[in-house]
Amino acid sequence: MSKIKETSTNFANKRALSDECSEIYAAQVIGGQWALGICCYLLNGKLRFGELKKRLPNITERMLTLQLRKLEEHKIVTRTVYAEVPPRVEYELTEIGYELKSVIKELEKWGRKHRTLSHEPLS
Repeated sequence: MSKIKETSTNFANKRALSDECSEIYAAQVIGGQWALGICCYLLNGKLRFGELKKRLPNITERMLTLQLRKLEEHKIVTRTVYAEVPPRVEYELTEIGYELKSVIKELEKWGRKHRTLSHEPLS
């Protein structure tokens, strides 16, 4: 997952859109293939890295790490490290992260409805 150069037109366009439209800003924060899925699983409470990895079997460890860091950077997820041997790390939604619950539930309803329109099987 590479960053867009800050001098690129693409970066400028994304910045302008997210500055103008809160919906686009929100989509940039929780968008992507994995971030929303991670948030869905964390709605039920704290999970360790390995537990998230089991729930998202097709994600690589590197991508899961990058997505968790991005969500932590955006204050959607908190990471708690316990001083134990072996080290234990838990991830949990922040207060603003939990506010995504209603959004996620509505997206789930919309997804089911749209999937029936496009005749794609439920996974």
